[in-house]
Amino acid sequence: MTISNRYTHTLVAAALAGVMALNAQAADLTIGFADPVSSVDPQLNNHAGDRSLALHLWDSIINSRDGSRLEPALASSWKALDERTWEFKLRDDVKWHDGTPFTAEDIVFSFQRANKVPGSVASYAGALRTVESVEAPDPHTVLVRTNVPNPKLPLDIASIYVVSKHAGEKAGTEDYNSGKAAIGTGPYTFVSYTPGDRTLLKKNPDYYGVAQPWDNVTYRFINNPSSRTAALLAGDVDVIDKVPATDLARLESSSDIAVYSYPGLRVFLLQPSFKEGGNEFIRDNQGKPLDVNPLRDLKVRQALSIAINRKAIVERVLQNTVTEANQWMPEGSFGYNPDVQDIAHDPEKARQLLAEAGYPEGFQLTLHVPGDRYPYASETAQAVAQFWSRVGVRTQVETAPWSVYGSRAGKNEYAVSVIAWGNGTGEAGYGLLQTLATHDAAKGQGINNWGRYSNAEVDQALLDSTVEFDDEKRKEIFQRAATLVTDDVGHIPLFHYKNIWASRKNLKVVPILSDRTSALQVTPIE
Repeated sequence: MTISNRYTHTLVAAALAGVMALNAQAADLTIGFADPVSSVDPQLNNHAGDRSLALHLWDSIINSRDGSRLEPALASSWKALDERTWEFKLRDDVKWHDGTPFTAEDIVFSFQRANKVPGSVASYAGALRTVESVEAPDPHTVLVRTNVPNPKLPLDIASIYVVSKHAGEKAGTEDYNSGKAAIGTGPYTFVSYTPGDRTLLKKNPDYYGVAQPWDNVTYRFINNPSSRTAALLAGDVDVIDKVPATDLARLESSSDIAVYSYPGLRVFLLQPSFKEGGNEFIRDNQGKPLDVNPLRDLKVRQALSIAINRKAIVERVLQNTVTEANQWMPEGSFGYNPDVQDIAHDPEKARQLLAEAGYPEGFQLTLHVPGDRYPYASETAQAVAQFWSRVGVRTQVETAPWSVYGSRAGKNEYAVSVIAWGNGTGEAGYGLLQTLATHDAAKGQGINNWGRYSNAEVDQALLDSTVEFDDEKRKEIFQRAATLVTDDVGHIPLFHYKNIWASRKNLKVVPILSDRTSALQVTPIE
């Protein structure tokens, strides 16, 4: 071979190596996401971050997409045999990541386990509240019997991730985190999990569903919004979620970045405490604890709600990356009540209501917020504190890490809690069950009703909607419940988030389930 031929050969080899490297790079995806993950265990906590991660490794018996639209998953078909019995026919070509065949016994085990996972602070029990029994008459058939007629049972159980009986029967949450029990049926397999940092995943070559374009996925937790943006611009990640409002214009103007914005279902709520007696975070103007909880007074709750200028928060704090809320469901969703009016900003009326309630000089209040979970939660809380202070309720904001905040809020220890609730099913019943029904851990209802709001008529609406087979009548029940909660100021809604992702220009991001973020919704643009 001549020198020139050797030189040419070297150039060709280098070029081919470069192409191969580019192809290899194109098959890898790194996502920078905002919601913290508490565990790889897909049944431990019904948290947004946990559910997003779980989408990679696990499947449900059926899938809920775009709100309440149902699609086959582990079950290829399902039907109601009578008002209280459902039959699910399972696929016969599904294997667990270790090669073990998937069977109906795995469904039975999963539904039993999801009801009582030790250490859970956000249980899935509510989704199974009407399930009386689960049986496997053969390896590919599941019969679910309910304790009441439940036309929405498929939608309820679509939220339950199915884990393997053979890997999980003697496993605890720590075994899922280590990878020992992290054996799913999903499109990706487990490589490693570093709490508070990242999870590494590898494509499942034997996945029964749509083939994924990514060989390797790095699922990286970046809580700080500015850091997520910086990581994307630096090329350290390929996709980010919950794009910060302050960076939106910058990203949209970049020739290397694509921004994808969609209407969202997640509502930002304030939950006042309905606990009787005193609260360490409610004091008189001299700083002494009050013997009576003023938040139990409807007029006080009304005053706090109308004291807030929601439009100012939407425009100035969130820079129109959210929409103003007057109820827990957004406009156009199933159960939204168009007759509920936007909540007027009326500070003068707020002062009048406080005086009528016996607090003409107001009182002192502490508003608690998680500092590492919801976008712009701290900034929103500071704005709310200013509005409340202007009408006489002198408010200070305390920020806590989610690990502390979630536990104390869940025990109704705070005076006012902040929650950004994602309506994952796309209909009003989900929020009604989780955040508004009277708290009852045994029944799996009101799990995220941190303020312990309780209204018998609202509870009855949940019961009525559960057994109502007629969609139009069920919608009317939800709309009536929205009016009840509004009149009662059972919570104080502020806004609905928009779902905003940003990515490299050659990628497309499409939502598949509420505001979940996963590699499943990212595809390369040819």
